[in-house]
Amino acid sequence: MSTDQSVPARVGVLGGGRMGAGIAHAFLTAGAHVVVVERDQESAESARLRVETALGKSVERGSSTETLEALASRLSVSIDYASFGGCGLVVEAVPEDFDLKSTALKAVEAQLGADAWLTTNTSSLSVDRLAAELSRPERLCGLHFFNPVPSSQLVEVVLGSATADELAAAARSWITALGKTAVVVNDAPGFASSRLGVAIALEAMRMVEEGVASAEDIDAAMVLGYKHPVGPLRTTDMVGLDVRLGIAEYLQETLGDRFAPPQILRDKVARGELGRKTGRGFFSY
Repeated sequence: MSTDQSVPARVGVLGGGRMGAGIAHAFLTAGAHVVVVERDQESAESARLRVETALGKSVERGSSTETLEALASRLSVSIDYASFGGCGLVVEAVPEDFDLKSTALKAVEAQLGADAWLTTNTSSLSVDRLAAELSRPERLCGLHFFNPVPSSQLVEVVLGSATADELAAAARSWITALGKTAVVVNDAPGFASSRLGVAIALEAMRMVEEGVASAEDIDAAMVLGYKHPVGPLRTTDMVGLDVRLGIAEYLQETLGDRFAPPQILRDKVARGELGRKTGRGFFSY
């Protein structure tokens, strides 16, 4: 493996859930040393297992030329924010809640050197609002990864009004080094991908609610007719209905009632039908 890497030598990931683990996997396979920080020891060990399982699959598929042992040797997990010291980049990947993300980003920033970069894996929250809470807002941008991270080809780079030009350029180079494609958007509600994706998904939900067609047939129409790799309702199940509801409510607040969540979405979330992670959403798993 070449030692000429376009990603920072040491990368931190805050949050080792499905998304955080995928982000850690991406940077590990690109050659970085990665530290994942979680809230407690049990969560940290679960994160390690999640990342190592994904690494093992990459080795089996031949998508990494390194052994699992070599890849895993560059992974560390911790429950201490101080473990981010020495990282050139930290990606925050905690749940989509403004107060939670803001508190987390401030805590991470306090551990970083003045030349380190900080990014948020938000799918809809304002980068400008998050940056305004920081001491060095110019060193923050959004890196919106997509599930599942290992196979997704897209990362949305979200630039706040204070984001340094140097960070904007660096972020694009990191995404290229990860073998993915960057699309660059300015901070706006829902950015580009979430805004369009949610709009399609909400209309698909309304069609199910109104009895226009079944979830299966609506998804098939988009897959076969518009070449979407996955239909909007199955994508919603993958993302999580609770996550989609939160984004829709935020977009309704900022952009208007065209993003009002359908009652069927509210009802499913209230019943705990959150998608693949609970075994049932618009489809059963």
